[in-house]
Amino acid sequence: MTSWRIVRIVAGAFILLSLALGIPGSPLYVSPWWLAFTAFVGANLLQSGFTRWCLMEQMLRKLGVTPGA
Repeated sequence: MTSWRIVRIVAGAFILLSLALGIPGSPLYVSPWWLAFTAFVGANLLQSGFTRWCLMEQMLRKLGVTPGA
């Protein structure tokens, strides 16, 4: 699996988890402050789309994961 696929899978999982923890109707609800984490992940995805730079992808490459296109 390439680094960009791992980044997108992890980002999607973080978004879904933080929504589950931050929406009052969810059985996993903890606090609405979890929605700030959703916004943080979304902002990082937006930034990486414009700059083509992602810290997590760099860390995965240093761990030996194959770079993605």
